[in-house]
Amino acid sequence: MTITDLNFEGILKNAYLNKDDFIDIFIESKVSTLLSNEGKRLEKAINGAVQGVGLRLISNNKTYYAYTNNLEEKKLIQIAGDLREAARNDADKRGNGNTVFKPLNFNEKKPKTDFSITKDVADVSIDEKLSKIKPVVDYSWNFDKRVVQVNITYVDYKQDVVIVNSLGDFVKDIRENIVFLAHVVVSNGNRAEVGYEVAGGFTGFEFFDKNTPEDIAKEALNRALTQLDAPFAPSGTMPVVLSNEAGGTMIHEAIGHGLEADIAGNGLSVYSDKIGERIASKLITVIDDSSLVGKRGFYRFDDEGTCSDRNVLVENGVLKRYMSDRLSLIKYGYGLTGNGRRQSYEHPPIVRMSNTMIAKGESDPEDIIKSVSDGIFVRKMGGGQVNTVTGDFVFDVMEGYTIKGGVIGEAVSGATLMGNGPEVLKNIDMVGNDLGFGIGTCGKDGQGVPVSDAQPTLRIPSIIVGGKN
Repeated sequence: MTITDLNFEGILKNAYLNKDDFIDIFIESKVSTLLSNEGKRLEKAINGAVQGVGLRLISNNKTYYAYTNNLEEKKLIQIAGDLREAARNDADKRGNGNTVFKPLNFNEKKPKTDFSITKDVADVSIDEKLSKIKPVVDYSWNFDKRVVQVNITYVDYKQDVVIVNSLGDFVKDIRENIVFLAHVVVSNGNRAEVGYEVAGGFTGFEFFDKNTPEDIAKEALNRALTQLDAPFAPSGTMPVVLSNEAGGTMIHEAIGHGLEADIAGNGLSVYSDKIGERIASKLITVIDDSSLVGKRGFYRFDDEGTCSDRNVLVENGVLKRYMSDRLSLIKYGYGLTGNGRRQSYEHPPIVRMSNTMIAKGESDPEDIIKSVSDGIFVRKMGGGQVNTVTGDFVFDVMEGYTIKGGVIGEAVSGATLMGNGPEVLKNIDMVGNDLGFGIGTCGKDGQGVPVSDAQPTLRIPSIIVGGKN
């Protein structure tokens, strides 16, 4: 019996307790490859395969979840019954009981946005994948005598999913993703600096038709060596220009998580209960768009079976909506945006970003730089932390330069940016007509999902820069 031969209605029916219950089944089959070196030799070459099912019942605003790698129908019916009994035990305390299960007519949903992979990663041999690792390791070690550590990592996966729910939705999807990461350490004997560069997206092996591993590594190497020779950044309050290459860390951390409905709905966001209010400069429009073909955060459907979509979250500075999932719809009445995502069948879906960006503005990036007499130009952001309740953040600058008299000057190292997300967003006074994307894996509640972030060149007229006087 194949997955699609399962008696989905029977499984869903066995989890059903009340007329307002929502039940879904998430079936996953996934193959993946991980390749990485340690020093000058290959350290990891792992092919993996997982298959399993997650079952969820939302009853009386509470989630009941279970998962298994056993796809036998009788086992799934049993688990569905266990979820129902767990909900019934809670319901009995509130005086709720059974109602009649409505028969379902499953209709397969079609995506709003679709495209084709031309070179399936599952069909590519391990030797061909290794051919992308070995030469770039040698290239990186030989690039400069100050290179003391090189780590090149290649990751891919192909994921087949089936999603069925108690509304009668039936979804099938195939997802592929590639990440290629270069991480290097350089040292002059007195100090060491790190550089990394990562590329990838929702793509097959055709990714390498336009992306050369050596070019990715070269970016990381040059970044580390530039910082190694650079003086420490000055500290103080000053203007900062964020390049469109900076990577989108600011948008992801400073506002993105705060606009996720589970955080906002629980009053844990600085943006809670502010729909319709101005929360940013009139120059700022924030969009989450899971329908951007080929981007790392792209998907045809989210992990609840909702079609991907372009959602304007902030328009000309005014908060319009939160990113939401099925539970947010039920608990808070927030309309579905297709942002219910999960790491695997072992995890229940939660609200997550996809491809999140500050939209393009009208200023020429060169004019933005020329407008600063004394400040910092950030070409690449590093990691960061943000308090979603207050909006306070601290971000590392991986690659930064001084700006003197409207001209980008010498490189500086060790810079950090400290501030408050809402305040910074309100103070941004120039937005470039360019747009650059960065990619990553976003962690939340113990789950990681692929995302990308984007921003144009931005001018923050005043922000605290941590460095060395």
